[in-house]
Order: sequence, then C-alpha cells, then structure tokens
Amino acid sequence: MNNNGKTAKTAKKPKSPKNLTKKAYILWGILATCVLTVLVVVTTVLVSAIVYVKGDLVVNLDEYKANQNQTSFVYAYDKSGATVELARLHGEEDRVWVDLDDMSPYLKEAFIALEDTRFMKHHGVDWIRTFGVILKPSNIGQGGSTITQQLIKNVTNNKEVTIVRKYREILMALNLEENYNKDVILEAYLNTLYLGSGCYGVKTASEKYFGKDVSELDAAECACLAVITKAPTKYNPLLNPEENLKRRNHCLKLMYDDGKGCLNEEEYNAATTENLIFTNSPDYVPSDKIKDTKTANEEEKVINSFYVDYVIQAVRDDLMEKYGYSKQQATNQIYYGGLKIYTAVDLDVQATLEDVYVNRKSFPDMVSKKDGSKVQSAMTIMDYQGRIVAMVGQAGAKTQNRGLNRAANSYRQPGSTIKPLATYAPAIDMNIYNYSSMIKDYAIAVNGSLWPHNVDKSLGSGNNVTVKYAIQKSLNTVPARIINYDVGIDNSFNFLRDNFHLSRLDEKEDRTLSPLATGALTNGTTTVEMAAAYATFGNGGLYYKPYAYYKVTNSSGSEIVLSNENPASQRAISEETSDIMCELLQTVDTSYYGTASNVRKFQIMAKTGTTSSDKDRWFCAGTPYYVAAVWVGSDSPETLNASVNPGGKIFFRVFDDIHKGLDAKQFPKSSGTVEKSFCSRTGKLASSNCGSTQKGWYKITSLPAVCTSCSSSSSSSVIEAASSAVNDIANNINDVINGLIGER
Repeated sequence: MNNNGKTAKTAKKPKSPKNLTKKAYILWGILATCVLTVLVVVTTVLVSAIVYVKGDLVVNLDEYKANQNQTSFVYAYDKSGATVELARLHGEEDRVWVDLDDMSPYLKEAFIALEDTRFMKHHGVDWIRTFGVILKPSNIGQGGSTITQQLIKNVTNNKEVTIVRKYREILMALNLEENYNKDVILEAYLNTLYLGSGCYGVKTASEKYFGKDVSELDAAECACLAVITKAPTKYNPLLNPEENLKRRNHCLKLMYDDGKGCLNEEEYNAATTENLIFTNSPDYVPSDKIKDTKTANEEEKVINSFYVDYVIQAVRDDLMEKYGYSKQQATNQIYYGGLKIYTAVDLDVQATLEDVYVNRKSFPDMVSKKDGSKVQSAMTIMDYQGRIVAMVGQAGAKTQNRGLNRAANSYRQPGSTIKPLATYAPAIDMNIYNYSSMIKDYAIAVNGSLWPHNVDKSLGSGNNVTVKYAIQKSLNTVPARIINYDVGIDNSFNFLRDNFHLSRLDEKEDRTLSPLATGALTNGTTTVEMAAAYATFGNGGLYYKPYAYYKVTNSSGSEIVLSNENPASQRAISEETSDIMCELLQTVDTSYYGTASNVRKFQIMAKTGTTSSDKDRWFCAGTPYYVAAVWVGSDSPETLNASVNPGGKIFFRVFDDIHKGLDAKQFPKSSGTVEKSFCSRTGKLASSNCGSTQKGWYKITSLPAVCTSCSSSSSSSVIEAASSAVNDIANNINDVINGLIGER
C-alpha cells in the first residue's frame, strides 16, 4: 500500500511480438476472405451477365407485344369512305399500342426527365443510382430503376421487393439493351405502363384524360401523364388535379433544366401556367375523332348501338365457326385481341332508325295490361346483297350494352308474312300456280273440322279467287289449300329451311299446316331472318347470308381475320319467280300508313302479318333500295288490339326519311317474264271477249291458257259457266262432309 492507504496499480506488461503477429494474421484473414467473397460475387455477376447477354433472349419484346391484351376497335365508313370510330371493346385493361413516331415528341422527353435522366447514356442499368440503393438497403425496390428496368418489371409482372429480383432485373435489363435499341425499349415502356383509370399505355391515357390523340399532346399534357406513374391514384388528374399539378411542374422544371433541357424558357413558362382542360371539365369539347372519352366516374360507360351489339355477336359466332373457338375464347379475342372491325352500317340510315325508335315516332300509344310497359318493337334494314345497313332492337332509349336485341334474338311467330315464303313462292317456282291462278277460298278438312278461318272469322267465301287476290286480302284458306293439295308440306318446309334459311324450324312440329300456312312457327323467327328472306323477291331470287361487317383484321391491319367483302349467294327461287312475287307484293294495299311522299315515289312491295290473338304484328316490305322487317309486340305476349298495323306506320316513317333525295330506281326484271292481261273471272289470259281484265306477270315458258269462257258464243259460255258453278257447289259440299267425318 502507499502512504494514502491505497493499493498501488500493477504496471502493464508490454505485448509480446508473438501475440501481435497472431492477431494481424486473423485480421488479414478476415479481410482476405471478404475481398475474395466480393471478387467471387462480382465475378459471378459479371459471368452471369455475360452469359445472359450473349445467350438466349430472356425478354422478347415482339412476342410480348403480340401477346398483350389490346383494345379492339369498331369502325364504320362515312359517305366519303373514311373510317369513323364507333366503339372500343376491352376488358379491365384499356390498351392500344402506338408507335413512338406517332407520339408527341414531348412525351418521351417528359418520361426521361422524370424517370431516367441518363436513359440515353446507360446500357440498361444506371450504376450510380443502383449503387446508391445498394449502399442503403432500405431503398431497395425504389429510386434506382431505369426505364429499361421498369419495362422488365412490367413485362415479367414480378413485383417482389428482394435482392434476388433486383439482381435478375439488372441482368435482364443488360440483356434487353444488348438486343434492342433505345427507341424500341422506350416505345414498349410507354405502351405498357399503367396510367390509372384502367388505362395501360399513353394512347388510351391521352384519350381518357384529354380526349386527344397522343400525337396532339403539348408539353404540359405530356408532363401530366408522366407524373401519374409514381402513384396512379394520387396523381390521377381527374381525381386529384392539385397533386398532379405539383408534380407536373416539377417534371416541367426537369424538362427545362435551366435552359439545358428540351424546353426553352418561353416554352417552360407557358407550360407551367397552362390551364389544362380534362375530359371531366365543363369546358371540355369532345372530339369527333375520339369515341370513348369517359370521365373519372368509372360507373359511366358508353352505350353502344344495337348495331354494334349485333356486330360483336356476329364476329363471335364467325370466329367460333371458322377457328373452332369456344364461345369464351371468341369473346376474349374480341375484347382482348386488338381486333379492328369494319362494320357495314350506313350511318345516316342508322341515325334515322334510332331517332324514330328512341323517340317512339309513329308508334302506337299502347301499354301492357300486365305490367304497364309500352309496346315494344324491332327493325332490321338490309340492301339486296345481304348487307345489314341499320338495326334497332328496342323502342325507347337503350340503357345497357349487349342486352336483349329483339331484332336479332327475339324469335316470334311471323303470322301471314310467312305466306309468300312457304306458299306462294314455292307454288310459282314449281310451276303449279301463276300470278292469276284461280283457287277456292274455303277451309279444308283437318282432324275432323274445317280449318282455317280467315281474318273475318269466316271459313271462306267458297268462291274461286286469284293468287293476287289471296295475297292482297291475306286469306288463310288459300295457303292451306295450296300447301295441302299442291305444293306439299315437305316442299313448303324445305323452302323455308333450305332456300330462305329460317334457322329455328322444328323438324316435327313445323312440318304441319298451321306453321306453314299461317305462320304459327314453333320457335318463331327474327327481323334479320325475315328481311334476308324477303330480299330474294327484290334481287332476282338470290339469298345472301346477312352480314354486319365487311372485314376484321389484327391490330396492325396486316392480317384479315374474317371477311364478308365478297358475299356469296345461293339461288333461292328462279329469277322469274322473284319477278312475279315482287309484282304480287306490290299490289298489297299500304294506303293505311299515310302519304310518305318521299318513299311513295318508288315501287313498294309489302306484306303484313298478325299472329293468333293479335299478339304480334309484322310488316315486311322493300323498295328498290332497301328491304326491311318490322316486328311490334310485347315481351310478354298479349293482345295488341291495333286497328292499323303499327309495323307499317313505323316502316313508312323510317323509309320516307331515308329515301329523301334518292335517285329514281326500279326493281330488277328478268328477260324471262312478261306482262299480260288476264280475265278477272277465270284468271286465264284475256281474250278480246273478256269484259273485265287486269294486268299480271307471267313466266314466258309457263303462260296460262287463253280464256274461252268469255267467247262470243253465248250458249257455250253459259254452259261452261253453269258447269263451273255446279263443280264449285259439289266441291263445297265435299269439303263440309270431309270436315265432319274427319278426312285430312
């Protein structure tokens, strides 16, 4: 102890050189191991990168582009032949690929300035930014990615926040830049990034937010899009315009870069003070070029026309038939395949038709007794080569896409409009009857009773009438007789199925008199089918399958997927039969439907139809320009009690408007028919002795005999007339007896 009572500290002994050497070896060993590990890792990275870069492609942008979900377009042609966009079809991703050259030049500058300032200099990876992230691990997954790396993330859809993913992303980016130039990479990036509101790529975003094509954007608008990528909801200009403005001005400042960037001072000042007009702004004026410019309200959607709805249905069905697709596969191709569909619609005719139907012009003021709903209707208008020029499937405003289209998908009994197709055309085509052939107006025996009744509730007059008269008065008795005794049930059925292509005939139930003679078809038909069938009476007897589009191509237009540009025809009836049927249908009285001064300058063939209990009214008619079928009724069938066929009134309202200013035109006439006078009493060709005559059309090869009943020999005339009367009485008695005993 020392003098203070404290124990003295023991002096430290100096470390021996041997201990120092041992610790130095340990430290150097640790350091060497670290260095070696780093070298191994770096070498592995470099070797792997070289293998990746020099080896097979990891990302093939051509394949990626081809496999992208892309928005499909529906077009029409205007009068000048220019295409007009009707609709865009897409799923959740609204994406349209656009070439870099077709974008605003400010667009790539805005994205490069904000996202990757050294994009044009690096080779896929900005090592300065990357090492900055590595030195601060908490930043992994943000801040260091180049445009090339962001593209890799979009292509692979790998959003993991790990070192392994970052490592693989770096290798892929190096690989990508080895195989593609900067413009290709930038184009792919700008077409794949998500820009909010369901928009993938700058084209759909440009149209969504500004209602402009991407080529028309100015500097401020381009900066507006560029800032969205960081947080698509926060910087959505429709939802949060103030947040977008703050970051937009930051982007513009980078683009200016104190005069060293792509904007000069004047451009920069103009861009930062510009008041952008968005599609939800009161000052926004929609562009004729852009169809689908929806607002920020995602519940709003564009309601397409019934014509567009039908085109989608037709393309789907044709894809299934041609390529063997399932219904879902075909639908996916339409909504995700980037198709370009060129429709056959006549924009002016469609607009007229929609105006009449939406506003219920010339519609009967009738409501359903069941639910109080207004009477419904549908109409299809075609030319004579199968082109559907206009279609509406509902009366009143359309409120949904691809809902019930009554024109194409409501199958209703056609009533008397079936008679020209199932009775008179076959009878004339088979040379059994002609324009003025006589046939008795009287019911026939069916299952123990006389059938059918005429519209006046009678079993017929019992008199002989001409085919012309039977059509004019829409007699039921005459078609029943012609089919039952002359044409035959099978021939009548086959004409409907094979020649006029009614698609839902029941092979058993419709091979009977009631469906064929009076239109009580088991499954009904549509306005599309009836318009196509009636077209054969105005085009020389050819049946054309109805079509609503000319062609469907892939997104680039380089491949035709479907085509109706050269529609094929089928001989339904002879040219001569077509001539005669057209002339017969022109004798139907249409004076009930108003003056309609424009359309009445033209020839009009027409036939009305009413079903049992007046539940459906039809009007099938045509001019030398167009043919149409109109249906009127209730969705839940009930009696209409309309004194005048409402379908006829609608037809003349529409056709009078669409025939304004059209040049004079006649129905075609073959060289195989001739107009002759016939005797009103006998239906035979008139002689000089016939007192009452009419004009009719006949096949040159099948002319009726000349009337001799009206000869100058009064005695022979009286005898012939008496004999005819006796025969008529005998036949009437026979029919009654047959009806009572059950002869069919």
